Amino acid sequence: MLNRRHIRTKVMQVIYALKRSEELNLSSDEKFLVNSMESMYSLYLLIISLLIKVHEKAKDQQLKSQQKHLLTSEDLNPNMRFVQNSLLVQMSKSESLKIAFDRYKIQNWELDNEYVEVIFRSIIKSDIYLTYMDSNSSFNKDKQCVIDLFKEVIAPNDKLYNYLEDRNLTWLDDLPVVNTAFVKLLNNFKEASSDNYFTPKLFKDVEDKEFGVELLRNTVRNIEVYTEEICSKTQNWDKDRIADIDFVLLQMAICEFHEFPSIPTKVSINEYIEIAKEYSTPKSNVFINGVLDKIVKELVENKTLNKIGRGLM
Repeated sequence: MLNRRHIRTKVMQVIYALKRSEELNLSSDEKFLVNSMESMYSLYLLIISLLIKVHEKAKDQQLKSQQKHLLTSEDLNPNMRFVQNSLLVQMSKSESLKIAFDRYKIQNWELDNEYVEVIFRSIIKSDIYLTYMDSNSSFNKDKQCVIDLFKEVIAPNDKLYNYLEDRNLTWLDDLPVVNTAFVKLLNNFKEASSDNYFTPKLFKDVEDKEFGVELLRNTVRNIEVYTEEICSKTQNWDKDRIADIDFVLLQMAICEFHEFPSIPTKVSINEYIEIAKEYSTPKSNVFINGVLDKIVKELVENKTLNKIGRGLM
């Protein structure tokens, strides 16, 4: 679920906060980083549990309508399309999801059920839902309906957004990443997908899991050395005029040059340029590219670039 750019972004946020607070406690900051990445998985589970609760709400509404004293023809012959949606049914029955909800203590919608009601009402009023309910049944239509409802109705909901903001401030930065990962999972879902399909690993492998902590640790430990290296390449710039985030991104990139032999310099440079485009000033990506290019050329000339293997320069 988390790729290395997401991990780099998390490390950047921790170092930026650390610099703003001017308090250095590497041990607690490493724990904060790990907890921050783990909280992304909680956010993912919270979103998928909301869909399951909305599905349960639809089933409850249908049962209640059939218990009325005066039944309409619609009550007697209810449209079962949404209730029998194959994707939602598989989510609701998933034992691996139930285990994950217990492990991460995902109980929000039992306590804050009004948000389930808000999302449910928004869904049944939407054109996506109404069109789906009038269409012929098929697995692909079931899947596409859930994808469209999530992208067009659930994800943009302001009340849900405000709720997530109140619950955890870091979730606002995490939400686009989690939403994108969730939509990708929905798109790749197959009728024969296994029970644990919706409980993917947070990290691709052990190396990725350790990458963030190592990047944070090595950047912070050598931050003064990296700062001097940056200043030597930006002599025409007033240090105070360089955006704080740019400084952090440059320090992290230099750390990768020195401490991560298997990561090509081009990969590091491209990753930090892309992060700068999203989190810093409009001209930051050009500035960062220029500074890092100078540093790499000097390291190559001095034969001090710590890279192993072909094509890593």
